Amino acid sequence: MPSPRRIALFGECMIELRGQTFGAMQQGLGGDTLNTAIYLARLCRDQDIQVAYATALGTDPFSAHMEATWQNEGIDIALVSRIENRLPGLYTIQVDAAGERHFSYWRDTSAVRAYFETAHTPLEDAADTLAALYLSGISLAILPDKGRERLFSTMARVRANGGWVVFDNNFRPRLWSSPAEARAAHDQAYSLSNIVLITLDDEMALRGETVSERALAAAFALKAPEVVVKRGTQPTLVRVAGTPPASVPVEPVSHVVDTTAAGDSFAGAYLAMRLSGSDPTTAARAANRLAAVVIQHPGAIIPSEFMPTSATLLATETLAHTTTTAPT
Repeated sequence: MPSPRRIALFGECMIELRGQTFGAMQQGLGGDTLNTAIYLARLCRDQDIQVAYATALGTDPFSAHMEATWQNEGIDIALVSRIENRLPGLYTIQVDAAGERHFSYWRDTSAVRAYFETAHTPLEDAADTLAALYLSGISLAILPDKGRERLFSTMARVRANGGWVVFDNNFRPRLWSSPAEARAAHDQAYSLSNIVLITLDDEMALRGETVSERALAAAFALKAPEVVVKRGTQPTLVRVAGTPPASVPVEPVSHVVDTTAAGDSFAGAYLAMRLSGSDPTTAARAANRLAAVVIQHPGAIIPSEFMPTSATLLATETLAHTTTTAPT
């Protein structure tokens, strides 16, 4: 891999309004790949790894605030395009007593949908120098057909040049015109990836599958060298080509505050550990630990003072997650 290693994550960051409908709402920002980028950058701060976020924004104050926030987290914004007369998407979120989330979105004309409408993009220009490219099913869903094809071509270039392509299935039915379109896009992404992160419930919904054992068998049959299957409170399963799947227990949490970014933080920690040389099983254990911390805090991004270090996540002793000092 190139040194310093540059890791690009492609996707959408939106304006977040969190609170009660027609009540007080707190402004924030979020998006699955952006959340992953922040956790990855935090864990790689002291390593020879540069985390870059690729997306499109407008020329408005919200977009400027987003860029400033990312830079404060140590994220490189050189792969961001700024587009006149476009704005970031927006979503509202309400969280119920069990910590489950309920979203409403306004993103049909968001800036990122036009990222690939120019003759070339910062991400494509950088593709041959990337050590890794990370994206999700949402990254695919928000693009029009031509943009999606160019993203697939970028994935192929990164892998052909020896970089890692990491894909998280993250299936959101409402973003797709049909189940068939979604399945075809996910299948192509799987075929182009070195590492595939699968949330089993999402994969079952994507396939219309009702039997988890069949969904697992299909996931483990993918040609990707490395497949990680997340199953909520059940152990995470890690399959490396040529070996049986390994089971990695999740961390116990007695009080879940907010499940937002559980999977995104898992992905950030998993990629950070793999890039630093940890084997897949060790990386999955560390990723489960970070996800357990994140779901004990409100919002997608936990305050930096509650952020575990890589050494803590890799420690041999089990972390205690029975209480939290985070605000609720």
